[in-house]
Amino acid sequence: MPQETAVYTHGHHESVLRSHTWRTAANSAGYLLDSLKPHMRILDIGCGPGTITADLAALVPDGQVTGLEYAPEVLAQARATAAGRGLDNVSFAVGDVHALDYPDDTFCVVHAHQVLQHVGDPVQALREMRRVTKPGGLVAVRDADYSAMTWYPEVAGMTDWQRLYLRVARANGGEPDAGRRLHAWARQAGFAPEAVTATAGTWCYRTPAERSWWSELWADRTVSSSYARIAVGSGHATREELDRISRAWRTWGAEEDGWFAVLHGEILCRV
Repeated sequence: MPQETAVYTHGHHESVLRSHTWRTAANSAGYLLDSLKPHMRILDIGCGPGTITADLAALVPDGQVTGLEYAPEVLAQARATAAGRGLDNVSFAVGDVHALDYPDDTFCVVHAHQVLQHVGDPVQALREMRRVTKPGGLVAVRDADYSAMTWYPEVAGMTDWQRLYLRVARANGGEPDAGRRLHAWARQAGFAPEAVTATAGTWCYRTPAERSWWSELWADRTVSSSYARIAVGSGHATREELDRISRAWRTWGAEEDGWFAVLHGEILCRV
């Protein structure tokens, strides 16, 4: 069976989970929410700390949600998130999206947020997601597009961050510009063009609090996360270069006119 070959670029350092725990169904899966029904059975792939998973479970009170993660160490936090909200229709498991351990036609919805950019074979992942979805069900995927991220004002070092991230993520076997490719990957995975609705969504950080939060987590991630270790260990950057980029993030975050936009591709695929 196919197995994961890519390395997860970010890891689960606190600076990464600071971002992941901010995510909700509303700010990260809005394109899907109108399609949900109370009875649905949902598979949430790459659930991380479980904040989106818990939101999905609350939206399908008569259904069941399974959060799936390749890295088991984060699932304790996901379980605590669900327990803290008193949800009894959610469970969590370890698994690989390239070879899902579920029978055909199991789920009403299979959802993945910020996952396909990190996997070795996104087309195979979509084939598996399609396989375990019931006829008439939905495969829902959303991924960022790093080359399309944009900001103001231009601060020395920010473009270096973008270029370095692209190099590191691709060397790890992923595709950081996944957002623009999702609809094409869906076609390659066997979805008919008319079965795929492709849209785009954004996150935008503009207020002082938003700028501070976004810049600080990336400043910390640049020097302290698995991304930093991989960037230095693989020869893509020196520790001094990472320190300089980290300072650039803080400089941008302090700009009174600072603005940062993250573009995402989104697909809803009818099975």
